Amino acid sequence: MKKFLIFFIILFLFFLVLWFIPSKHHTTKGKRVQKSNIVSTSTHKKHSQKKKRTSVKKVDFVHVDFHKRLLALHAKLGDPVFIRIFKKEALLEVWIKPIDKDTYQLFKLYPICAYSGKLGPKTKEGDKQSPEGFYKVGKSSLNPNSHYYLAFNLGYPNAYDKAHNRTGSYLMVHGKCNSVGCYAMTDRKIKEIYSLVASALNHGQNYVNVHAFPFYMTQKNMARYEQSRWYDFWSELKEGYDYFNIERLPPEIRVENGHYSIYEANQ
Repeated sequence: MKKFLIFFIILFLFFLVLWFIPSKHHTTKGKRVQKSNIVSTSTHKKHSQKKKRTSVKKVDFVHVDFHKRLLALHAKLGDPVFIRIFKKEALLEVWIKPIDKDTYQLFKLYPICAYSGKLGPKTKEGDKQSPEGFYKVGKSSLNPNSHYYLAFNLGYPNAYDKAHNRTGSYLMVHGKCNSVGCYAMTDRKIKEIYSLVASALNHGQNYVNVHAFPFYMTQKNMARYEQSRWYDFWSELKEGYDYFNIERLPPEIRVENGHYSIYEANQ
């Protein structure tokens, strides 16, 4: 009887021990589930981000609707604008600075319908070259009654052009898709561009910077045209091109001793 009692006690203690072991096991399993949940959450997050990235449509800067693009950027007519022209690629970029942004945002790309001449700046009246350089468009440059539908004067020759005895006049960005030294757009495109420029000037922007380049001034393109007679001139333009690409603000441009000098943006 005594032996049986001892056996019973040992058996009871054995099952008691077994009772606590599963408890530990469940706790460990709980941690694993928690860890698994973290991994799953992380994985789900990655998948969600991946899904989000793939679901975000790239903006078609050429064909995007004018008013929808303004809404997307929280911008409006009257916000400051900046223009870059690329001759070889036949593209005109319009950038806009919405009131809630510190830098300019790419608004739209406008294919240039026609321009005159070849790569290189305009040097004299009648050479049928479209200008390259840094220009400013003010209110007095606007022409809403142009024979070419709508137009604004680039301000050629600027201080740099005059320092190099370059001549010419009435170099415009205009409509009607016809160019003799100007950058010509379709009427539909110049209507959008003109409205942005005129509205910005009428709402307090002192002038609109227009930077006209021979091409996108990448290192590769610069190397391609290293033997050009205009390489040194283009190198000066590249400094302004690079500054804007980094800062997303047009630099202050000065002409000193016959050369363009690039200073930090004052806006």
